[in-house]
Amino acid sequence: MGQNPNRGGSSPQPQPTTKDPRMLQVPSDIKAIRDQAVLNIAWSDGQFDLPFVFLRGKCACAQCVNEWTGEQILDPATVPDDIAIEKMELVGSYAVRVRWSDGHNSGLYTWERLRELCMSKKQEGDR
Repeated sequence: MGQNPNRGGSSPQPQPTTKDPRMLQVPSDIKAIRDQAVLNIAWSDGQFDLPFVFLRGKCACAQCVNEWTGEQILDPATVPDDIAIEKMELVGSYAVRVRWSDGHNSGLYTWERLRELCMSKKQEGDR
């Protein structure tokens, strides 16, 4: 039988509600490497670099994606090649807000979204 949490031993740990482990990951470090124009994200299973131009083109805020239809408003081809991160700030414990050199700053990149972008970029590289 399991241990009674009231009688010593370890307390029961909350169980994840999702079966997809990548959705539970939180980066251990995140930094803008400006001279390489990449956002470096450290996860428990490795580090990934997301190019600034790629990341800006994937913004999913209401200015960049139609909230009702999901249609992308921002044409990634219009993102300047020299786009840069001017500032980043944590939003709660679930996301980062990025202020871009083109003035855009309304998008949040949740840990889940960043993880998805890292995995899609990795799959592109594996092809």
